[in-house]
Formats: sequence, C-alpha cells, structure tokens
Amino acid sequence: MKTLKKGSLAILALASLLTIVSCGKKTDTNASVSELKTVNVMVEVEVQSLDPQQATDGTSFEVIADFMDGLKQMNADGSTKNALCANETVSEDGLTYTFVIRSDAYWSNGVPVTADDFVYGWQRAVDPKIASEYSFMLSDVGQVKNAAQIIEGKLPVTDLGVRAVDDKTFEVQLEGPVSFFEKILYFPTFYPVNREFCEKCGDTFATSADTVLSNGAFVMTDYQPAALSFSLVKNEKYYDSEKIKIAGLNYQVIKDSQQALMSYQNGDLDIIKLAGDQVDQVKDDSEFLTVGAGYLWYISPMMQKVPELANLNLRMALTHALNRQQIVDDVVKDGSLATYTAVPSQYAFSDSGEDFTLIQKEFPEYCDDNAEKALTYYNAAKAELGKDTFEFEMIVDDTTIQQNVAAVIKEELETTLPGLKINLRVEPKKQRVQDMQDGTFQLGFTRWGPDYADPMTYLGMWVTDNPNNYGFWSNAEYDALIDRCVRGDLAQKPVERWSTLKQAEKLVLQDAVIIPVYQQSDACMVKGNVKGIEFHAVALNRVFKNTTKE
Repeated sequence: MKTLKKGSLAILALASLLTIVSCGKKTDTNASVSELKTVNVMVEVEVQSLDPQQATDGTSFEVIADFMDGLKQMNADGSTKNALCANETVSEDGLTYTFVIRSDAYWSNGVPVTADDFVYGWQRAVDPKIASEYSFMLSDVGQVKNAAQIIEGKLPVTDLGVRAVDDKTFEVQLEGPVSFFEKILYFPTFYPVNREFCEKCGDTFATSADTVLSNGAFVMTDYQPAALSFSLVKNEKYYDSEKIKIAGLNYQVIKDSQQALMSYQNGDLDIIKLAGDQVDQVKDDSEFLTVGAGYLWYISPMMQKVPELANLNLRMALTHALNRQQIVDDVVKDGSLATYTAVPSQYAFSDSGEDFTLIQKEFPEYCDDNAEKALTYYNAAKAELGKDTFEFEMIVDDTTIQQNVAAVIKEELETTLPGLKINLRVEPKKQRVQDMQDGTFQLGFTRWGPDYADPMTYLGMWVTDNPNNYGFWSNAEYDALIDRCVRGDLAQKPVERWSTLKQAEKLVLQDAVIIPVYQQSDACMVKGNVKGIEFHAVALNRVFKNTTKE
C-alpha cells in the first residue's frame, strides 16, 4: 500500500468531512478542522473488527475507542472518569447501578445516544447468535444478572439485568457486588449500539465506514476489512469536541519495523513501534521512548488433542528449555521483560499498592530457564511416552518480530532437547486466533493483554470452556478457586481474594498450561511536534483524545 504524503493526508481529511454515508450516517463540515493537523499512526496488524461486541484484539479496541465512547473512559493516569455517563447512583448492596446519559451525547447521524443504545449493545454482547468471545466480561467479570444463562441459551436476551428506565436512564442489576465494576465500563464490549442503525445494516454492520456510527472523538471515514490503511476525522458532534485538537487520525498497517522506521524518517508517520535491530538504531534519539504494553507473550500447548503434549513432563521440559532473557535482550530489544508467571507485573495492584507479580521467577520449580532440569523432564517424558523423538508445529503471527522470536524459540528448544523438532507455520493474526480457538494447532505462540486492572483478566482465561483457553485445559480445583473469587465468598474480601488468585496462578504454572515467554513493552518513536498521546498497559493501549500536533 502506497504511503500517503502529508499534503495528501490534509486533502483526505478535509474531503472526508463532506462524506455522506449509508445506513443513515452523515458527518458535518466545520471550517476549523482544516486548521488542525492529522496524526499518522502505525499499527502492526490489521483491524479484525469494528464491532464493539465482536472485537477481540488490541488494535481493534484502540480504533473502536477512537470513534466510540462508553459510560466511562480512561484518564491519562489510568483512572476512570465519566464519558457518556453524566452521573450515577449505586445501591447500598452494590447490586444496582443507575446511569444517567449525557443530554449532549449524539451519534454522528444526529440521533441522541439513549439508554436503549446501552441495553441493545449489552444484549448483543451476551446473545448466542452474536457469539461474542468477550461475553464473559458481562457474565464472569461484570456479574450482570442472567448473563451466564443467556450465553448458555437458557434465557432470552431480554432477561439480561439491564433496562432503559427512560430515554436517558440506564439501569444495571448485578448478581453480586463487583468492586471494580466501573473500571470495566470503558472497555468496548460495554459500548452502546444504536438499535435502528444496526438492524438496518444487518450483516454488514461494522464492516465499513458506512456501517458504523460514531459517538466519540472521531468519525471513521474510510475502512474495508483487512485494510492496510484507513482514516478518521474529528467528530464535530462529539460532546467534548472543543478539546479535540487534531483533524483526525490516519492509520497505516506496517508489519516490518524497518519499513516503519523508513516511513517515520521520511515524515510519513508520526508514531511507530519498533523492535529488534531497529531499536538499536534509534535508542539514543530524543524522540525514542519505551512504554509498558501489558501483553503477555506465551506458548500455548494443545493438551487435549495432541497426546504427547498431554504429558506433563514434556510440557515441563519445554518451559524450562527456553532462555527468555536472551530472547528479550538479543531479539526483541524493546524493553520487554523475560517472564515466568501467568500474570505479568506492573499492572495489577492490591488496595495497599502491592504488585500482584513482585518477582518474575516466583515459581522457579515450575517455570525457569534451566537446561539441566529441562533434560531431566524430557528424559522422563520419553520414558513415559516410549518415544525418543518428537515433532510439533507451532503457529505464529506474520509480523517480522514474532517470526524472529519464534525462530529463536525453535532453535533454543531443539538445541536443549535433542530429538525435538519444531516446525513454524506463519499465519495472519486473524487466522492464527481462529485456529487456536478451533483447537486446530499443536503449539501456538500467542499473546494476551489486560482488559482491566485485575489478575482475573488473565486468570479467567483458563477456566474450563473459556473461549481463550486455547489448550482446552480443565481443572476442577482451579475452576472452584476462580469461582470463589468472582462470585463466591471471597468476592468482597480483597486480601483473601488476592492470595487465592495467587494459588490459582500457581496451578496454571504447576500444570504447565502455558509456557510464558515475555512481557511486552512498546519501543516507540513519536515526532517532537506530537504531544499528549496517552499510553496504557490496560484495555486501550493508546488514546488520542488529548493529542496535539503543532
């Protein structure tokens, strides 16, 4: 895809303000926008979905949050503030939340945002026909009344514990108190959807710029599925439009960091992510910075369908055979941390301010860089399985850095464990995720980013039948521990809950459910005239609402 020059971007931003779209969407013109600058942004992978209830990846979440708001949004420091919510009340028992929607909140077609938009959006999230992979955010995490039974098809979506008291009053009933409930409301799964617009679009909803509505800071002006470039412009109907100081955002999908650096140096991009050798080239530049991204990169073994990987000693051999520090120091080079836990550090803190993961090698008996121990486990596995050689295929994303990391993982495993062969299969991210959810893989090199600031955003993945439990692991003791922390006797006992979640994490590592590799940081270049990009390790990695460009 040819990179747009700055002059072309300005023309594109101005022209796109005149766009008339289908399904009833229309944007307004405003002369002041032409005086602002467009920020040119690199992403590493294509957007997978613009549907807030269907999206599952960080890039999609970022872009959806560009053009949509929920009840809450994130402050620069990661705290929560009101967005479309004007005010709220919470019942004494913590089971009923009543939100009043802003009177000046509008969709980009001029229709007011109403309580029914939230009712409809949340009902879509749990509707079995939609089959949202993030439906658990309402059931297991948010504890919204009847969500779990609706997801299972036992109740109709109309029984979800949400209702429109009137046009601007949205009521939510929970099955149990959730201490961090407000913190999940900035997540896209909880965003509203205009019922009339969505039903008019039908199956085409959220597949193009014409089939999405904005109620947020920007309006999508051009987009096609798997597009390598797309743009948004400032939304003049946004209730906070006076605070938006850029004309819009122009995204470019660039998977190779050398190409990204060249585009940045040519002036075609204002912010890029780098990894590997490109970091060495620019690490002393004043425009270089590293930020915590929160993502945990790990290898998921398919235990249920691959008999050899069902063997615990073999999985233990794999997790001890890696040299994670070498991977982050010599390959990734972006400030990422070698990781030996199921929950990353520096993002989930207790009420007293203690990091859930204080020590990376917290469970060295279960996860460590230890070639000698790896061989001991490997020999035990060979004896149990009656085999001396093993061959597995590992699927990996098609970005340059992940292919490079996977190549080193392959080399380390094969060197440490003689007779083991790892074949790499490179796939676009969307296909890789689909294969892992379908269970049509042996080893998968994948990642997970925190959706909210609590260890459950990771630990919830390994509950039996969770759609992100790629290895199809099932452990009754683990499920019971998590249940106690989510909806049981520990839900409102933070100290006991914290220690119980730590027990659950230990089970994940003890059974080698995953093979942690590293905790991602983002090595970025940001032009000196671009200020106010908010970087977050949780939920929305980048927010551009307070960004300026001189």
